[in-house]
Amino acid sequence: MIGVVLVAAFSAWPLMALAAEGANDSLGTQLLAFIDSAAYLIGSALAWLIGLVLPGTVDPSLVKPLGYLGLLTLLLLLFSLLEAARKLIWLVVIVGWVLMVARILIEAFRG
Repeated sequence: MIGVVLVAAFSAWPLMALAAEGANDSLGTQLLAFIDSAAYLIGSALAWLIGLVLPGTVDPSLVKPLGYLGLLTLLLLLFSLLEAARKLIWLVVIVGWVLMVARILIEAFRG
């Protein structure tokens, strides 16, 4: 539950900042510009990393597609981590209830 609240808070701050930034542009335009800028930055970082590993340079026309793929990959990783955390929390809750019921039964029959 805390993870969901944190994700909601961290994902909402760009929207709040964009909404307060300019009244003339629509929120959708600002959100798309933010996503495009994030994809460009991620693509630039990935192109730089690829340049460290492989000889030569990455074609500049591939920076934005690399960025969008990187952004989608980050979203998938985030959602898979949330899914794994949710499964782990369910496991802890189930084990907790089993132990609680066992403790209650032991106390009840101890006499």
